[in-house]
Amino acid sequence: MLTLAFIIGGLILLLVGGEVLVRGSVGAARKLGMSELMIGLTLVGCGTSMPELVTSLQALSNGAVGISVGNVVGSNIANVLLVIGAACFVYPIATNPRALARDGLVMLGATILFAVVLWFDGFSRLMGLFFIALLIAYLVASVILDRRRGSTAVEVHTGEAETVETHEPLWLSLLLAVGGIAGVIIGAKLLVAGGSDLARAFGISETVIGLSIVAIGTSLPELVTAIVSAIKGRPDVALGNVIGSNIFNILGIMGISASVYPFSVLAPAVSDGTAPIEVEAMTYEPGQSIVGMQDMTALALSVFLLFVFAYTGRKLARWEGAVLLAGYALYMAFSFNLLPRIWG
Repeated sequence: MLTLAFIIGGLILLLVGGEVLVRGSVGAARKLGMSELMIGLTLVGCGTSMPELVTSLQALSNGAVGISVGNVVGSNIANVLLVIGAACFVYPIATNPRALARDGLVMLGATILFAVVLWFDGFSRLMGLFFIALLIAYLVASVILDRRRGSTAVEVHTGEAETVETHEPLWLSLLLAVGGIAGVIIGAKLLVAGGSDLARAFGISETVIGLSIVAIGTSLPELVTAIVSAIKGRPDVALGNVIGSNIFNILGIMGISASVYPFSVLAPAVSDGTAPIEVEAMTYEPGQSIVGMQDMTALALSVFLLFVFAYTGRKLARWEGAVLLAGYALYMAFSFNLLPRIWG
């Protein structure tokens, strides 16, 4: 019961804390004169990914590499299959391929880079700093390009900010931001503790917990933002937010996590203490990766389906949302061995 209470309490705090953090930071930014473009590009996109960041750092500090990496992989899968699937099932999403082209290609490139680094087990501190540098370069380039006259992407990023309505005075906005950060930190600690206990109690790998329960919980802010955007008549913003969140999850979260706690996704055959890795996947068989080919295939297919549905037409229809949701349900069934795994 205590494990279940930790998980439920952690999920609630992550959702509420994430929403309060975004609301408070956006409100403070507006009072301080920040443009809607900058708010949408940085605070909204990065803010909705704050639960993933804090959870991954908390997991690594506890030695739970599977929860940390599984959280990022699972969140990116859930953002596409679950969040976009649910949003367009509720309200069909009109798309503007030109407006989303640049960010979509960056997401594709970041996903490929992540898969390569994961394959070679290269999450050193230097690689983490490289990921952060790429994220900063992307944000700077986006601001410069979006300020050019005629940019179509600027409408998406500005729309992301406009979906967050704030009327609080500056002091209250700052208080909400601080309270949101505290809620996210406490929620992450509860969720990681509960997830680790659940994995041990039922003999489930921590990676599966990270790919499922933790990933779904940390993706709740994106789900709320997507549905609200669609209902408000800005469904393109929902799609843009997910793409931006996936970019930040890979470059930002994995970059910061590796910079603070360099980690290995392979269980060491012999630990001689000489490797500059602070956190190793000690709960797995020697040489075994904590992220299997099945998980990376699901990540690749989610990106492929998003490109096919978003860039080959003018609308994500309800039937396409149903396909995405069915794909997520199928992936969860494979992850929990409800269906025979295709491969490891």
